[in-house]
Amino acid sequence: MAAAAQTPPDAAHVPVLLRPLLAAVAPVSGTWLDGTFGAGGYTRGLFEAGADKVIGVDRDPLAFDMAAPWASDYGDRLVLQPGVFSRMDEYASDLDGVVLDLGVSSMQLDLAERGFSFLRDGPLDMRMSQDGPSAADLVNSASEAELADILFHFGEERASRRIARAIIRARTEAPITSTLRLAEIVEGCLPRAKPGQSHPATRSFQGLRIAVNAEYDELYQGLMAAERALKPGGKLAVVTFHSIEDRMVKRFLQSRAGQTGRANRYAPELQAEAPAFTLDSKRAIGPDDRELDENPRSRSAKLRVATRTDAPAGSIDAKTIGMPQLKDPR
Repeated sequence: MAAAAQTPPDAAHVPVLLRPLLAAVAPVSGTWLDGTFGAGGYTRGLFEAGADKVIGVDRDPLAFDMAAPWASDYGDRLVLQPGVFSRMDEYASDLDGVVLDLGVSSMQLDLAERGFSFLRDGPLDMRMSQDGPSAADLVNSASEAELADILFHFGEERASRRIARAIIRARTEAPITSTLRLAEIVEGCLPRAKPGQSHPATRSFQGLRIAVNAEYDELYQGLMAAERALKPGGKLAVVTFHSIEDRMVKRFLQSRAGQTGRANRYAPELQAEAPAFTLDSKRAIGPDDRELDENPRSRSAKLRVATRTDAPAGSIDAKTIGMPQLKDPR
C-alpha cells in the first residue's frame, strides 16, 4: 500500500511509474486489461501509447462513476468491467497485456467517508467494493489474537500485540467506529513519529485494509489469472507499494519463469515445467528523480514486467510466493 502521505493536490491522481511502465511494455498494441482501473490513468496512458482496446476492471463502483465524463470518448474501445482482477480470465482471453497497480487509490484515500485514511475523520470502513464486512466490523468483533495476527502479518507492525490489546480495551468502553479514534488508539501504543517518518498508524491501517479486502489472496489469484488470460508474447506489468506485495510478485514471476533453482544441490533434479514467463528485467524498476518530484506517492513503488511464453498455464502454491498466512482461529 502507498503510505497515506499528505500528497499535493496536483499530484493526487498521477499514475505511478506510468512512463517507465509504458517504456517497458513498448510497443503497445492490441487488447489490454487494466485490472485496477481506479481513476483511469493507466488506461488512458495505454490508449495514448497505442492500445486498440482496454478492459478496465475495478470492484469500486466509484471508479466508473468518476470515469463517466470521459469514458465515452473512447467508444467501444474502452470496456468498463465491474469485478475483481482475480477473475480477469473470465472477462477476457488472449490479452496483449495486463497492468496492475496495487496501491490504494488516491480517490479512496481522499474521501473521508470511505474510511481509508488516518489523516481524515470518517467512518471506519475501508471496503473497496463498498459491500461486505467493514473495518469497524473487524475491529469490534475479532479476538485479540486475530487482531494481532492481522496487524503483524498483513501490516508488518512489530507492536501488533500491544496495539491489539489497546483496541480490545478501547472497544469495551465504546465501539470503535471512526478512523481518527482508531488512529489515536494506535498512536498511544507507539513512540511519537520523528520528522520524515510515516504516521504511527500507517502499518495498522494497512493491515486492516488488506484483511477487509482480502488483498493478498486477490493478488495471488490474480497473478495466476493473468497467466491464463495472456497470449504468448503478452506483457504482465505489476506496480507494488510495499515489501510483501513485491515479494509475492517477484517470487511468482521467478517461479513461473523457472528461475528459482534447487534448494538442495544434491537432490535429484526434477523434470522442469516449461516456463510460463520470461523476465524482462531481474531487478524491479523504481521512480526516477523526476517522478519523485512530480509524485511523492511513488517513493515506495516498484514495477516488475514479464512476458508470457507459449507454455500451458499452471498454478503455484501460495506459500511458494511468500503470501502471508494467518493462523487458523480454530
